[in-house]
Amino acid sequence: MGTMVSFKRPDGQTVQGYLALPAQAEHAPAVVVIQEWWGLNDQIRGVADRLASAGYQALVPDLYRGQSTVEAEEAHHLMDGLNFGDAASQDIRGAVQYLKTRAPKVGVTGFCMGGALTLLALTQTPEADAGVVWYGCPPLEYVDAGKIHAPLMGHWGTQDDFFKIETIDALEDKLHGANVGFEFHRYLAYHAFANETAVGPGRIPATQYDAVWAQQAWDRTLRFFGRHLG
Repeated sequence: MGTMVSFKRPDGQTVQGYLALPAQAEHAPAVVVIQEWWGLNDQIRGVADRLASAGYQALVPDLYRGQSTVEAEEAHHLMDGLNFGDAASQDIRGAVQYLKTRAPKVGVTGFCMGGALTLLALTQTPEADAGVVWYGCPPLEYVDAGKIHAPLMGHWGTQDDFFKIETIDALEDKLHGANVGFEFHRYLAYHAFANETAVGPGRIPATQYDAVWAQQAWDRTLRFFGRHLG
């Protein structure tokens, strides 16, 4: 359904990304999709395709510059090598700006590492019109909540060992303190509960797909984007 495209960062560097388009692409609203720590793989392309089938232009910036992996150790290495500030303020903001040339409104969504980057990007991308975070947040001292002006939704697993629900409690306090408009949803679920590949013997421990919660979170996400992006 999608194709690789190039777009410019605010600093002028060129980045590649996977762009999935809906049947009626002209003037359709758009969403930037941020990868998990695995890279630009088939699963995250599938998320973009899902958004395209719901009527959105969806762009996944290739944050790892062509690299991806199925090994947790290598994924950790790739993630550690990523400059989060640069990815948020340049790659993701560039993707939003690119979509703004084609779409009236643009949202941002991300999963795991991409959820953390979504929060960071919302503090640095005034062009973004909405954000949906899936089970990932950066260290709270990096979240300049006063700079988040787009409406925000979050999906969190109460059994998440990577991003403890107590951290999300503190994030909520910080967002309330800055008068950010947000709604968080909690699920009796583990990390990566919306990743359909987090099943069976191949999944890493402490992750578990849950089809029921995933569907509910997707329903909420599409209603939210429908309200704020059109």
